[in-house]
Amino acid sequence: MRILLVSQYYYPERFSVSDIAEELVKLGNEVTVLTGKPNYGLHEIIPEYRKVKYEEINGVKVHRVNLYPRKLSRISIIRNYLSFHRNAKRKVNRLGEFDLVLTISLSPVISIAPGIKYAKKHKVPCVLYCEDLWPESTVVTGAVRKNSLMYKILYKWSVSLYKKCDKILISSPSFKDYFENELKIKDKGFGVVNQPIIESNKKCEPVVYKNKHNLVYAGNIGSIQLVHELVSAMKYVKSEDTKLYLMGMGSELENIKRRITDEKLEDKVEYVGALPIEKAETYFANADALIISLKDSGTVGRTIPNKAIQYMKYSRPLLGVIKGDAKALLSKADGTVFSEQNPDKIAIAIDELISKNDKEKAQMGSNNKRYFEENLTKEKLVKLLNQELSVVKK
Repeated sequence: MRILLVSQYYYPERFSVSDIAEELVKLGNEVTVLTGKPNYGLHEIIPEYRKVKYEEINGVKVHRVNLYPRKLSRISIIRNYLSFHRNAKRKVNRLGEFDLVLTISLSPVISIAPGIKYAKKHKVPCVLYCEDLWPESTVVTGAVRKNSLMYKILYKWSVSLYKKCDKILISSPSFKDYFENELKIKDKGFGVVNQPIIESNKKCEPVVYKNKHNLVYAGNIGSIQLVHELVSAMKYVKSEDTKLYLMGMGSELENIKRRITDEKLEDKVEYVGALPIEKAETYFANADALIISLKDSGTVGRTIPNKAIQYMKYSRPLLGVIKGDAKALLSKADGTVFSEQNPDKIAIAIDELISKNDKEKAQMGSNNKRYFEENLTKEKLVKLLNQELSVVKK
């Protein structure tokens, strides 16, 4: 198949879309990507990419359009979104002929518009691989208040774009409920393809811990990840010489740092910084458990965080402060101790997990790794995606 893949983000930005494109090439497809110039998390266009309009990366043809760099202010983020939307729509019809369009929807949903434009003009199918829900994600992050005028505008815009796609593939089963019940869209097939994990580029030596028991949380430190509850839970953990390591960035980071100090938990909780995956996973290998936590609220709270899949590959027990699709997935692997979402219950679950002997912990880790390898590797998930695309093409 000749596939036009439209995504605002691509390598060297660290998103799974790059791995998806390269794996589709390995399966015999010709893949052309329309994307922006890399800037996510850097507050500027990477200097060596400022003049790059086209390159080939591991068999993928990559066309890049100018966009306003995403900085810290809200207005800069809006300008970033709109500049890609505008410039990619101008560029898209000059890229050649394709059998179908694959749009990968992270934030913002308007980034799929250029792909829709190409598909309509050239009368080819447009498939959306939805990894982020709009306008729901704008509400969850606090960017927009539900029922506000802005929410109503984004709602109508999102529905209009989603309806123009011929098929919608979803990365979490509960997305289907949101599309059907909230957006009133019921005729798009909704095949489920879990989001592939981001692979690390190199292996580093594992961290050697000083404490007897060690727990790791890595990821976004925001209001819905329950990090405040995780930190407070450490006050109630009975097992001695136990430490929680936090890594990541997010809107609640400074508040979390203050909580650690205010509750005098410096000996039990340590923030180690925002680390690239290669560094973060050095903390995973010798940990007693890796923590997956997500507030049970709204559609986002029922979905599968990508790290739930990522953690399974490291052969470690998991602590799941989570419900919905993620709990259902992790339960199948049988390598997770689950907890309710308040500090005292989390502490009880931590003590339960730590009390297991080495053989029991090893079995939990083995269960997770086996389930990952049998069902959730990049190769298996992209093969499933490729099958879905082949059906639509026919």
